[in-house]
Amino acid sequence: MSIVLTEFARSRLFRANRRNTIQDITPEEFERHINAHAPLKVLDGYAPFCKLHVHRNWTSTRCLAVPITDDNRHLLRSDYEARTDDELPVLVRWFEGLEPPVAEYLVVILYDREQLAREGTAIDADWGVVGCMYTMEPEETPMAPITMMRNALGVEEGGSGVPIDREAYRRAVEFWRTHANWRG
Repeated sequence: MSIVLTEFARSRLFRANRRNTIQDITPEEFERHINAHAPLKVLDGYAPFCKLHVHRNWTSTRCLAVPITDDNRHLLRSDYEARTDDELPVLVRWFEGLEPPVAEYLVVILYDREQLAREGTAIDADWGVVGCMYTMEPEETPMAPITMMRNALGVEEGGSGVPIDREAYRRAVEFWRTHANWRG
């Protein structure tokens, strides 16, 4: 099985001078590592074309999702943002000014070659990295509800075309009501 880092993931996971991205390694080193080291476990993703490879964190990358508490609530920020120039902006929120713990795991999000081709990305591998979660547990962080909605809108709106799973959506809302990402 071969894995490549997609340009979409590369631009989001490896940003210079952003402390909330993957640290200490280059995109090429990341790609080599996930191809050379078997994951601790493989989880099913939200659709048949999606798999999650759980790796022990070999970097100083910090957890991305942080619990919201009375002590840090004042650090929450929000704005409308788009992930790419082609997408419509959506409301997002994040923390500024806090120091999360170093993640224990990197959960690499993979799409198969056929799905990436449907979304307009051709790869010379079996799987392409589309994202990565930085977590304390070897489990998936629930997809943000807005990401589920974007996926349901279809490829033309930056999604995957997978309909919303109402139960998964409700679980995601419960998680994201009490957590937020951070920016450094």
